[in-house]
Amino acid sequence: MPSIHSYVVRYDSGFAPNPFYGWCTLATCKPAIRKRAAIGDWIIGSGSAERTVRLGGRLVYAMRLTDTLTFDDYNADPRFNKKKPYRYGSRKQSCGDNIYFRETPNLPWGQRDSFHSRADGTLSAEHVDRDTGVNRVLVSDHYVYFGGEGPVIPNDLVDESGRSLAKHGIGQSRFDDTNLVDRLDDWVRSLGGMGLQGMPHEWLTLRGRP
Repeated sequence: MPSIHSYVVRYDSGFAPNPFYGWCTLATCKPAIRKRAAIGDWIIGSGSAERTVRLGGRLVYAMRLTDTLTFDDYNADPRFNKKKPYRYGSRKQSCGDNIYFRETPNLPWGQRDSFHSRADGTLSAEHVDRDTGVNRVLVSDHYVYFGGEGPVIPNDLVDESGRSLAKHGIGQSRFDDTNLVDRLDDWVRSLGGMGLQGMPHEWLTLRGRP
């Protein structure tokens, strides 16, 4: 039975999740969700209610999980080469999440210059430990991403106990309500299009276009 995993996207930069090049991927952060989510589950990201963002209760993205990869496989898969970050390229190139690599499974992880590196581009041990502690990348080609331009999540999208699908605050919520899964699927389809539909909130606060 599919589940729904809901959380707040505190930093909507195009990095986690990364919705570009026809795939929505979650390769960093949220280790509990990356560990537990199963093929067919939905992952829902809501906007932050913080005063600098003011997107609480809005949909940032929704992805139905269609594949999972190890970091080694993600690094080697040519479908995801464009998700390897180029920090001095476009905004889309700079926020690539395909950042972990190693020559053999016995060697330490390398980390590409990315949003999880130190300011000088060198490896951040803290992020390496947290991210690779769950050696699993979530992948979807069935998703919708609105970033900072998302619709309000309907108030009637609640489970049988009355819990709202829209997450507020830290942590994550899991829903195992089949009826709610079906209603979420119907609502996502009603939004009029799949894939990339908007830009990350942090991009919208900058001048110019990506």
